[in-house]
Amino acid sequence: MASSPDQPATMEELDHRTVPAWFLSFSAAMVPFCGFCYGHSRGVTTRVVERVVKSPVGVYGLFVLPFVTLAMEKSIYDTVQSWQGIDPNVIPKDRGGFPSGGAS
Repeated sequence: MASSPDQPATMEELDHRTVPAWFLSFSAAMVPFCGFCYGHSRGVTTRVVERVVKSPVGVYGLFVLPFVTLAMEKSIYDTVQSWQGIDPNVIPKDRGGFPSGGAS
């Protein structure tokens, strides 16, 4: 994706979060995770798997679950980035690669 004049070229130009903005990212990650852990402790995971297996699609429905959960995670991530004023579609030149920087 090429950088246009109105798009930021560096991470410093893109990221204008305030100090408490980290709380949005933290909450967006931890609230669903804690809900999943609580539900798992109550047997929700087993009931979901049983319901999917007993549905008309059968065992093959289990192959869809990773894609559904990945889509949910991506939509939450993009929403939180937008709340913080960061356009998730912009890729600055100095962003780097994988979070470890190994892809650079």
